[in-house]
Amino acid sequence: MNVINDFLASVLPYTEWVMLFLIIGGGLFLVFYSKLLPYRYFRHAIAITSGKYDNPDDPGEVSHLQALSSAVAATVGLGNISGVAIAIYLGGPGVVFWIWVTALVGMCIKFYSCSLAIMFRGNDSDGNLQGGPMYYITKGMGIKAKPLAVFFCIAGLFGVLPAFTVNQFTQTLMGVIQPNENIALLGDFNWKLGIGIVLSIITSFVIFGGLKKIAKVATAIVPFMVLVYLIAVIYIMIINAGQIFPSLKLIFVEAFNFKTAVQGGLWGLIIIGIRRAVFSNESGVGNAPMYHGQSKTNEPIQEGLVAMLGPFIDTIVVCTLTAVVILLSGAHLEAENNGITMTLIAFEKSLYGVGDILLMVVVAAFALSTLFTYSYYGTKCLSFLTNAKIGKYYNHIYILSITFAAVASVDLVVNLIDLSFALMVIPNMIAVLYLAPKVNQAMKTYFLKVKDGRA
Repeated sequence: MNVINDFLASVLPYTEWVMLFLIIGGGLFLVFYSKLLPYRYFRHAIAITSGKYDNPDDPGEVSHLQALSSAVAATVGLGNISGVAIAIYLGGPGVVFWIWVTALVGMCIKFYSCSLAIMFRGNDSDGNLQGGPMYYITKGMGIKAKPLAVFFCIAGLFGVLPAFTVNQFTQTLMGVIQPNENIALLGDFNWKLGIGIVLSIITSFVIFGGLKKIAKVATAIVPFMVLVYLIAVIYIMIINAGQIFPSLKLIFVEAFNFKTAVQGGLWGLIIIGIRRAVFSNESGVGNAPMYHGQSKTNEPIQEGLVAMLGPFIDTIVVCTLTAVVILLSGAHLEAENNGITMTLIAFEKSLYGVGDILLMVVVAAFALSTLFTYSYYGTKCLSFLTNAKIGKYYNHIYILSITFAAVASVDLVVNLIDLSFALMVIPNMIAVLYLAPKVNQAMKTYFLKVKDGRA
């Protein structure tokens, strides 16, 4: 494993610069190219998500809300709890500012990419309607661009493995229960392996049921787990109200720390923020368009607006609250290792010694919802590379990888996912930027209909 980790660590810096250029450079281009119109229709996006414009006769498999819930279930999870902790551990409090910047830009990227997912839908080998980067690359850019779609799908087979989620959930469970100390009955039992096997069994019951079952479970779990987590975080902030402003001030001060810039560390800080934000909300990666491409709608712009809410929920809201709790509790000064430990310390200190148990319950819900949803991405990637029948076998690979991830090191897991996501960004963002004029044309038409009351 050390050899693999060393290889991933050596390759990652080169792909990061490409990702930096495409996500921030390409994203800023889309922000100005859109003339900020998607942001100005934020309330309309909420109305669409609520079902106000749903038409059961439209093509697709799931509602706007189910598509958003499934996509958010894959992003609002350990990336927001553990990912933020890792970012602060590696880059300090200032890294949170760059997570915010990336998320705001990411909202526009999500708008364009998920609009394209509806605009250029295709059919798989079974004749089922499908959407996602592989389809808007081949149908929007032409068959000559198919190598880009193939590249995206190959990277996607690794990028959507549940490695990070399983690894951090296992670390949480081991940290809270401490079975090796508290449960001596089983001797030298490998608890990490045991946790991985149990998670594999639970996940298999859901993912073999297909998209509709995944969407149904995600829609039930996501609102509940977000609510519980937010209540706990807001309570911690209320009882530590005097530390909220200093914590936010620390983020801004450290984001533009002159000493850091002089020492050449500012770019490293920015890159850490971008990496963790991309992992948190997956803007530009191309995962979310695969879910949103299944929405029951004929209006690409509607789905783009719904998808835009994802980065706002999981990064601007959830990541910020997590970061503030970590900083106001002082946990960032105590954690001795990389991962979710920092967030556990913050909760335990702030919630009368039982916060770590509450966080474990929330993390379990986050982890399971993410495990249920991520498999769908890999199935679609393998189906495109082969056919729909073979694509279903990805679920078996996915289940086996859960057990491996439970015993792997956090550094190996983070490097694997970061590299895979960076490689997925390249073909996806090339296609999104190339096809952006098509979205602008559709956007102009749709927003005129909204103004005239015809939407």
